[in-house]
Amino acid sequence: MPVLTYRDALNHALREEMERDPDVFLMGEEVGVYQGAYKVSRGLLQQFGDRRVIDTPIAELGFAGIGVGAAMVGLRPVIEFMTWNFALLAIDEVVNSAAKMLYMSGGQIPIPIVFRGPGGAALQLGAQHSQAFESWLANVPGLKVVAPATPYDAKGLLKSAIRDDNPVIFLEGEMLYNNKGEIPEGEYTVPLGLADVKRAGTDVTIVCHSKTVATAEKAARQLAGEHGLEAEVVDLRTIRPLDTETLLASVRKTNRCVIVEEGWPFCGVGAQVVDEIQRHAFDDLDAPVERVTGADVPMPYNKLLERAAKPSVDAVIGAARRAAYVD
Repeated sequence: MPVLTYRDALNHALREEMERDPDVFLMGEEVGVYQGAYKVSRGLLQQFGDRRVIDTPIAELGFAGIGVGAAMVGLRPVIEFMTWNFALLAIDEVVNSAAKMLYMSGGQIPIPIVFRGPGGAALQLGAQHSQAFESWLANVPGLKVVAPATPYDAKGLLKSAIRDDNPVIFLEGEMLYNNKGEIPEGEYTVPLGLADVKRAGTDVTIVCHSKTVATAEKAARQLAGEHGLEAEVVDLRTIRPLDTETLLASVRKTNRCVIVEEGWPFCGVGAQVVDEIQRHAFDDLDAPVERVTGADVPMPYNKLLERAAKPSVDAVIGAARRAAYVD
């Protein structure tokens, strides 16, 4: 199978969907002439022209609103935010217009729109450019929230998101764009709302998504090699809708769970996962559920402090050992 980077997998998904459906178009800052801040839209302007690959001013509220209006009349916009940190300026259109219109119109006005772009921390970009907003956005009824970890999932999920008749939030880990992975030849999609077991195990379930999948997998390898614990790694892939069936099946098998996320702990994605587990698999637990999150502070700029504020392999190993009563 061909090996592509995460950014090229997204590029292929956009290209294939724009070729398949003339109603799909891309709009955002520097998506055209500059070919994307992270080069995800490379070559699309040359192929599809400036009516379908539209450069915008630095005005997130404005072009997000244009996208919502376009979706209301039947087009399928893909709105790229240069970073989800900047999307705070467009949150009114995302939450009050896109998320609510289908419900408020009694089902008469679908909003087939994708809001996509990089999120979370990169390297020393400071507190205002390093925020993971999964839990914020997943809190809103009407939005679907997707956070893929691999090139395979990124391509398949983006194609499904573009075809969905609901607004989809598509969060791309900012440190994932250069990651490589195998992509099948030909057409494929990955369904929204379906988690994936990235590594099978019997002793503890590690639940993760986006950038924390790599952290969880590395921790799982070390747990097996150095501590004799076989961890099962469950990649949520989609935060909302949440695949509770796959999640609970894993917890019922291992009887222990560690949840890893980049975002802040208070009201985080992990808090929702803990609630699902305690309501539906409480009797299967042999230990309290552990959570590994980003630090509950604005992201530091200092390199060492920033590293300490992110979920680490050592922190995941420590949580897994506590869950297994090794420590």
